[in-house]
Amino acid sequence: WHSQLPSWVTSGAFDNSTLVSILQNHVTNVVTHFKGQLKTWDVVNEIFNEDGTWRTSVFSTTIGEYFVDIAFRAAAAADPDVGLAANDYNLDYGGAKVTAYVDLVNRLKARGVKITQVGSQAHLIVGSVPSYSTLVTGFQSLVATGVDVAITELDIRMTLPVTDALLAQQKKDYNTVIRACMAVSRCIGMTIWAYSDYYSWIPSVFSGQGAALPWDEQLKPKPAFYGIVDGLNGITD
Repeated sequence: WHSQLPSWVTSGAFDNSTLVSILQNHVTNVVTHFKGQLKTWDVVNEIFNEDGTWRTSVFSTTIGEYFVDIAFRAAAAADPDVGLAANDYNLDYGGAKVTAYVDLVNRLKARGVKITQVGSQAHLIVGSVPSYSTLVTGFQSLVATGVDVAITELDIRMTLPVTDALLAQQKKDYNTVIRACMAVSRCIGMTIWAYSDYYSWIPSVFSGQGAALPWDEQLKPKPAFYGIVDGLNGITD
């Protein structure tokens, strides 16, 4: 992930072959250490810009597109049984970024690279969640490449203060996302990004926003919780 690289990697001015070796060594060591203990690895995270171009990073700049191949091949060699995923945000609305992932998965598979999943982070906003049909269409376009999809970091934030109207809309929004995943046979999981507003990352990053999760700061279920339950049972809120 470009946001969590140590300075010795980003500032090392490594040539292509040295950086390839560093990447292979890191992935091999980490995946080998946890071999047999995980279902799926997030191998590459947030590698595309919103317009579908490559995000600038030390890996894309020095190695080019094939840094993805190298990382996935190293992970597959270290643990042949584990799932291997790419993960990103704003895949919920369709558009250029989803197309970029569809094209990438197809290229990887054509080159014999194992990839089993694309994860949609789903950091969303109350009242601005994509429609059910948009979500389903986006998931299906990814699944059509032969991979699973998963909702990996779901939260739906609001502008504070909390109101009953916002909570009611948040319930509908959670319900929409859950139902969309349930409608796609290869949408294999839904993970919320923490469970209580007490632990949410949102207020520290988005000023004036928060209350993004199904439990409040006192760990009590909010209407969103019941929207999730309804969604899992096929009920539209």
